Amino acid sequence: METTIAPMKFATAFLNELKNEVSTTRKMLALVPMDKLSWKPHEKSMPIETLAKHLADLPTWVGVTLNHEELDFAKPYPKSPAFTTTAELLAQFDKNVVEATKILESAKEEDFRKNWTMRHGEKIFFTMPKVAVLRTFVFNHSVHHRAQLGVYLRMLNIPIPGTYGPSADDSAM
Repeated sequence: METTIAPMKFATAFLNELKNEVSTTRKMLALVPMDKLSWKPHEKSMPIETLAKHLADLPTWVGVTLNHEELDFAKPYPKSPAFTTTAELLAQFDKNVVEATKILESAKEEDFRKNWTMRHGEKIFFTMPKVAVLRTFVFNHSVHHRAQLGVYLRMLNIPIPGTYGPSADDSAM
């Protein structure tokens, strides 16, 4: 007997993924050492503070993508508040996840098919459907930076929690 699966709506798929990824990202952010915020593994690398802030802010890109037609780096972009404690970093991340969830819950299927452009003034970097922007420049981007944070934490000898299964450190935690 052949089993068929009904197509999943874009919002449902992204909401499920957000829900699945949030706890791991939050666990990683909770490990950022507040006494080493300026630390970076290489002169060309960003400091751990910048990386953690960026990772905590990435859920806001759901709204930047779904609620706008473009992102123009030539225009002012609102900055999120700085953090000095783990509680502040996690509160910012949690707030951003709640907002991203609300935006995805209210999105219409046709919203995901509209084009979105990243530019700097007249220079256009790309134009693609919002569903592709969410996949690559929001969700994949977040996973990429979470892994990068894991490398930073490993280099600082901070045990890493499992992501898609146990880590080498899970038995030590």
